[in-house]
Amino acid sequence: MQAQTRIIRLSTGHHVWTRRVGTSPIRMLLLHGGPGASHEYFEIFEPYLVKAGIELYFYDQLGSYFSDQPDDPSLWTVDRFREEVEEVRQALGLEDFYLLGQSWGGMLALEYALAYPQVLKGLIISNMTASIAAYVRYIQSLRDELPKEIQDDLLAHEARGDYDSERYQGLLIEHLYKKHLCRLDPWPDAVVRTFAHMNQQVYRTMQGPNEFVVTGNFKDWDRWADLGHIRVPTLVIGARHDTMDPADIEEMARRMPRARSVICLRGSHMSMWDDSEAYFGAIETFVRDVEAGRF
Repeated sequence: MQAQTRIIRLSTGHHVWTRRVGTSPIRMLLLHGGPGASHEYFEIFEPYLVKAGIELYFYDQLGSYFSDQPDDPSLWTVDRFREEVEEVRQALGLEDFYLLGQSWGGMLALEYALAYPQVLKGLIISNMTASIAAYVRYIQSLRDELPKEIQDDLLAHEARGDYDSERYQGLLIEHLYKKHLCRLDPWPDAVVRTFAHMNQQVYRTMQGPNEFVVTGNFKDWDRWADLGHIRVPTLVIGARHDTMDPADIEEMARRMPRARSVICLRGSHMSMWDDSEAYFGAIETFVRDVEAGRF
């Protein structure tokens, strides 16, 4: 299996890491989540999708673990990341390719598809709704299902801004992350590494303190009204136990002219890990249908 690592110099002078795996005319660029996470939790894509005849491009966005990590919060904006993706695409020579974005990467993929639809063959939005308001509404409903004493404990820590305390982090992990981020026990090594390597400056600038408190600069992001402009074949994947509302995932597909939705019934936010067969089966079927002109 051929693999090639390439470091790309951006127009800002910074460098980002990419890695190609497989050889095929069917090409897919992967946008990881976070923001500020890394490609590491995508390692599971290789055994599934390369075997299915897809050439994969892993990529750590600027600020992420394998790429440059400048100490400059002004860089961490949706618009700059969108243009970074275009620079990476040009450097890799990708045309008529598939773009897959998961979580924050799904938001970024939506932004890219609206700006640069002419270069895309297909779009895959994984575990991401079309607005932060919808995301916040749903994650609040998940918190509301917790026992009152757990909710009160979380709120007390948040009122003090005590986001890094061992007690607060333990509550998040036990009552929310293990149920809605990744349901495997223990978490796979690639997932653990991704969280360990999170760039907190990027994450907190854009998202906020954690997955369940959104105060960062993308908190007002909303693309519901623009979904109808995305005319490339699109797959929207969610999961029953996700931090994103499955009903939103289905509604997104309804609003796009050429889209379908798939809900992984056993999965969570990282359904590529905790519902792998359903997740990768949906991607393989989508790519096969697009390639055959059946979409």
